[in-house]
Amino acid sequence: MSLGSSLYHARKKSGLSQENVAEKLGVSRQTISKWETDETLPDIRQSKRLAMLYHMTLDELIEFDFDERQAQEMIDSVSEEAQKRIDWNKVWSKKYPVLATYRETVRVDDYAPKLREMLTQLRVDYRYNRTDAMLVLKDILARVWKNEV
Repeated sequence: MSLGSSLYHARKKSGLSQENVAEKLGVSRQTISKWETDETLPDIRQSKRLAMLYHMTLDELIEFDFDERQAQEMIDSVSEEAQKRIDWNKVWSKKYPVLATYRETVRVDDYAPKLREMLTQLRVDYRYNRTDAMLVLKDILARVWKNEV
């Protein structure tokens, strides 16, 4: 995660507008916008004031790695209705382009019956609903891919 993105998410989590932050720091709203879009960087004094304003340590504010806590907060912030409207394949294909193109080359029908059988078996053996069976199968596949199983 970029510094600008960290600043943006910290401000949003604090419930402040760019105008609120600008006023408290004595800078323009455009300055806040430039910081959040990585066009410019706040100096160390302004960074410390931002951290205090957002009730964070300076280390937390400038943390570039996306951690588990941040991921959970993002997941929790998306409503069920919004999740249903999001084309997740399109979203993830920006990071992993193969998701946008594999259907043109992979014979999905060759794999679907085997996967459907595994989903059904999980539902029968463990009485999982469809969603839980899919999540468990996805997790097993990820563990196999990581050589953990």
